[in-house]
Parts: sequence; structure tokens; C-alpha cells
Amino acid sequence: MSVHFDERSGVVPCQTPWGCWYQTMEEVFIEVGVPNGTSAKEVKCRLGARDIELHVKGKEIFKGKLFETTVSDEATWTLEDKCLIRIILMKTNREAGNCWSSLLEGEYCANAWVQDQMQRKLTLERFQRENPGFDFSGAEISGNFAGGGPDFSNLQK
Repeated sequence: MSVHFDERSGVVPCQTPWGCWYQTMEEVFIEVGVPNGTSAKEVKCRLGARDIELHVKGKEIFKGKLFETTVSDEATWTLEDKCLIRIILMKTNREAGNCWSSLLEGEYCANAWVQDQMQRKLTLERFQRENPGFDFSGAEISGNFAGGGPDFSNLQK
């Protein structure tokens, strides 16, 4: 389909003191609100495969070990409208069952409801990829969706 799955079905954000983070099967997105007029020179962002660090105007926003590994040379950050930092991390494990429960190990954890909604979303995204002729963007899911949902790979077509 020409429109990205998340654009049609929305995202499930995990709210934090500095903004929010959310995920797809392939990526983790981090959005950080910063003071209006912030320049890129005032942002120090280090994106490693296993760790991340963000400072704005000399103040540490977050620093720590990521929940899972990422592809560091595909990570990016942008400053949008001088008031929002958007960081995109590419997951190394891109399976629907790889639903991050927190951004950093032990920090910025999704509560049980948000975690449940994130896992449902990733499972629907997996179904969309496996069945490109169908539109799962408005679908609801119940039952066995933990760990990416049921495995249909053994079924004959």
C-alpha cells in the first residue's frame, strides 16, 4: 500500500517527562519538546547501537543503555521548528514480537495498558505486511497477540 501503516492507524505513544517515544516493527521514535528558539548548535545527541545520550543547552535530557540494540549508523535526529527534537532509531530485531517495554533499561517504561496497545499495534503491522492486499489500519485485535501474535508460517497457501 502506498501509505505507511502508522500514518493510517496512528501511533501508541509512551509519555515521558520530556516528551514521548513510540515504535513500529522496524523503528523507535523519540520526540523531545525543547524551548522555542533552540538551535542545532545547542543540541548534543549521541546515538550508539546500545546507548543514547541527549543534552540541550548544556542540560542532560536523558542518558543510558537502550532497551535493545539498534543499527547506530542508521540512527538520525532532527530539530523541527526550533522546538521539537525527533530521534529515529532502527531496531536490529525487526520482528513483531520485539516490542520494547521501555526506552532505556529500567527507565521510561510503558505502563501495562500502553505496553498492551503497543504489542497489539505491532501485531497488526505484522499482519499488514504479511497480507498487503488487506487494510488492517482500523482493525481491533484480541486473543493471542503477545509476542507478535500467532505463527501462521507453517500453513500452506
